[in-house]
Amino acid sequence: MSYGIRLEVKGDYACFTRPELKVERVSYDCMTPSAARGVLEAIFWHPGLVWRIDRIHVCRPIRFTNVRRNEVGVKAEKGAIFNAMTKGTPAGIYTGEDIQQRAAMILRDVRYVIEAHFEMTDKANSSDNPGKFAEMFTRRARKGQCFHQPYLGCREFPAAFRLIEEGEAIEHGVGDRDLGLMLYDMDYHDVRNIQPMFFRAALQNGVLDVRNVEVLR
Repeated sequence: MSYGIRLEVKGDYACFTRPELKVERVSYDCMTPSAARGVLEAIFWHPGLVWRIDRIHVCRPIRFTNVRRNEVGVKAEKGAIFNAMTKGTPAGIYTGEDIQQRAAMILRDVRYVIEAHFEMTDKANSSDNPGKFAEMFTRRARKGQCFHQPYLGCREFPAAFRLIEEGEAIEHGVGDRDLGLMLYDMDYHDVRNIQPMFFRAALQNGVLDVRNVEVLR
């Protein structure tokens, strides 16, 4: 029995940042698999399952726009965080002093349909089963419930979502397009050495198919 889902996500703006461009943010042409996984986990996450993205449908034409955004220009120091946790020493970032204005090339007026399925993990309880998890996700998605607001790459770009019911058609806004190298996800097997994973992405009739892709590390 299949426990796949289809979820529509849309928003006024989106930014799925290319990691190779460090100073100014530039978005990929469409949603990445890791961003799609993040949307699903915002709606329903459980240690007993892991989400696997199958396809991403691009339902509107790809349009870019340029904006200027305020960003914090520093990172919290590891030593300061450790002292705050162990000694109670105050630690923080003062945005009034460290704010920077940067340009960003972002997407506008986006709509995607995420096709995905989940797999059970060894952290599932004895009472957990795929049917239970599938029913919990579909119920939450139909009601618009989420653990935190899903977003489209950056938290300031919230995503509206709804469940695509069985038999509902999906319209695509683009055709074929070569997207080049795209971030697939992060490899967390070694938490001391987290590695990015990439793949060669391409849209075929407006669909980014990420099943059985060759992952490049």
